[in-house]
Amino acid sequence: MTVTATRVPDHAVRRLTATLYGYAFLTDLVLLYPLYALLFADSGLSVGQISSLFVIWSTSAILLEVPSGAWADAVSRRLLLCLAPLVTAGGYALWVLLPSYPALALGFLLWGAGGALSSGALEALVFTELDRCGAAGRYARITGRAKTAGVLGALASSLLAGPVLLAGGYPAVGAASVLACLLAAAAATRFPEHRGRADPDDAQPVRTGRDDRIPADPHEDLGWVASLRAGLAETRAVPPVRSALLLVAAVAAVWGALDEYTPLLARDTGVDVSAVPFLLLLIWVGMTVGGLLAPAGERLTNRGYAALLGVAALALAGGALINHPAGFVLVAGAFGACQLATVLADARLQARISGPSRATVTSLAGMATDVTVIAVYAGYGLVAMAAGNAVAFAAAASPYLALAVLSVTAGRPGSRSAGQPPNQPA
Repeated sequence: MTVTATRVPDHAVRRLTATLYGYAFLTDLVLLYPLYALLFADSGLSVGQISSLFVIWSTSAILLEVPSGAWADAVSRRLLLCLAPLVTAGGYALWVLLPSYPALALGFLLWGAGGALSSGALEALVFTELDRCGAAGRYARITGRAKTAGVLGALASSLLAGPVLLAGGYPAVGAASVLACLLAAAAATRFPEHRGRADPDDAQPVRTGRDDRIPADPHEDLGWVASLRAGLAETRAVPPVRSALLLVAAVAAVWGALDEYTPLLARDTGVDVSAVPFLLLLIWVGMTVGGLLAPAGERLTNRGYAALLGVAALALAGGALINHPAGFVLVAGAFGACQLATVLADARLQARISGPSRATVTSLAGMATDVTVIAVYAGYGLVAMAAGNAVAFAAAASPYLALAVLSVTAGRPGSRSAGQPPNQPA
C-alpha cells in the first residue's frame, strides 16, 4: 500500500483521535459488564443456560463478522460505527426489562451483532483517515491509546456498577449502560470519513502476483458482494496479508480467552473473595501500560517482537504456577505484553492491506480470532478440569512460545519493525 502524499492539517488527526478515544471509552463504559452474570443467576437461569447464552453470543459474532465488514466497505464505516452501540443498547434494555431466557438470548444476539458491526469498520476507518492525513505510521500508537481508553472505560464501569446497583438496582445499571451506548453512537457521528482518493496518482494494484481480479484502487467504493469477494481474494492471494491476519488471531485469542478465567485463578491463590477485584486491578493496569507502550513497540524488529511474545509466555506461565497473589504481578505484565503484541499485529495487518475491502479483511481477522477463542475455551476447560486453573494458564501460554519461534524465522530476522510489512519504509 502507499501512504498518500497529500498532507492534511494536524487538527484533522486530532479530531480523529479525540473521537476514537471517546468512542472506545464509552463503548466499554457498560455498568452491566461486571454484573450481568449475577443478573442472569438472579433471574433463575442455570449455569447450563448461562453457558448456552455465551454460545449464542459467540456464534452470532462469528456469523455476522465478515458480512458486516463487507457492508462497511460497501456503504459507510461511520454509519456502522453509529449503529453498533444502538444495536447493543437494545440488547441491554431487553436484559433488564424482560429478564427471561428468550429475551436474554435475543439480547446476546444483539450484543454479538453490535460487536460485529464495529469490528473491522473501526480499524479500517481509522487507518484510512490516518493514511489520508499522511499519518499512517502513527496507527499503532493511536490504536494502542484507544485500547487504553477502552480499558479505562471498563475500569470505570467496574467502579461505578456497585454504587449504582445499590442506588437503583438492575434497572438503574441497565439504564446507565444504555445511556453509555447512546453517547457512543453520538460520538461516532464525529468520525471523519473520506472514501474518495486524496491523490489521483496514488492508486496502486494489489501486489498479488497471481490474481488480477482484486480492484486496483484502494479507495474504490464497491457493492456488498464485490467488497466481500475482493476481501476474500486479497486474503487468499496475498501471502503477507494472510500471515498478518493469522498472527492477529493467534496473538489476540489466547489472552482474550484467558481474561475470562482470571477471577478463578485469583481465587485459587487463597485470597478472600473480596480481595479478588484488587488482583484483577493489577491486570487492568498491565493492559493499560501495554497499550501506552505502542510507540516504543513500533521500533521492535522481528527478533524484538519474538522476545516480547516469549516474555509474555514465561511471565504468564510463571505467574500462574506460583499460586500466590504476588504471581499476579507477572500475570499483569504478561497481559500488558500481549496487549502490545496485539496492537502491533493489527498495525502490521493494516499496513499490508492494499485493496478497497479493508474492513472486510479486518473482519476476517476478527472472525478468525473468535473461532480461535472458542478453541481456547474448550482446551482450557479440559486442562483445568484435569489439573486446575494454574496449569491451564501455563498450558495456554505455550502457543506464544511457538509464535516467538515463527516470528524469528519468518523473513529476515531483525531487518524490519514488527509492525512493518516487507519492503515498506518506516
